[in-house]
Amino acid sequence: MRPAAAPPPARPRAYVRPMRRWWKRDPFFMGYMARELTSLAVFAYAVVLTVGLVSLARGEAAWAAWLQALRSPLSLLLHGVLLVAFFVHAKSWFEIMPKTMPPVRMGRRIVPGRVVTRAGWLAAVVCSALLLLLAWVAAP
Repeated sequence: MRPAAAPPPARPRAYVRPMRRWWKRDPFFMGYMARELTSLAVFAYAVVLTVGLVSLARGEAAWAAWLQALRSPLSLLLHGVLLVAFFVHAKSWFEIMPKTMPPVRMGRRIVPGRVVTRAGWLAAVVCSALLLLLAWVAAP
């Protein structure tokens, strides 16, 4: 009779880092998730504009109905929430910009990050003002 074979040695179990609510553990990650969440507001407004474009393509009645829907209290509330989310999104985008792009040089000096951030804000404000002016002038 043969002796019973010894069981194989137990393999050590690998450590599995818990991933549940990882973003709640650190304020930096909370900010990161808030920044990422605001991108959904950008997507939502892209959907609103796409529906408007489809309405315009369908004819005058569909366009008028879409404009009327935009005047509803719920739509105005949604636009207010989206506007706040857009500001948060833009703020975080311009704050991250100098960290994600290569250093900007003027001559031999590197432009400070705060200057890059302010230049981004200035460009956004100027473009927004020009679009607002264009919309105002083009309105009947």
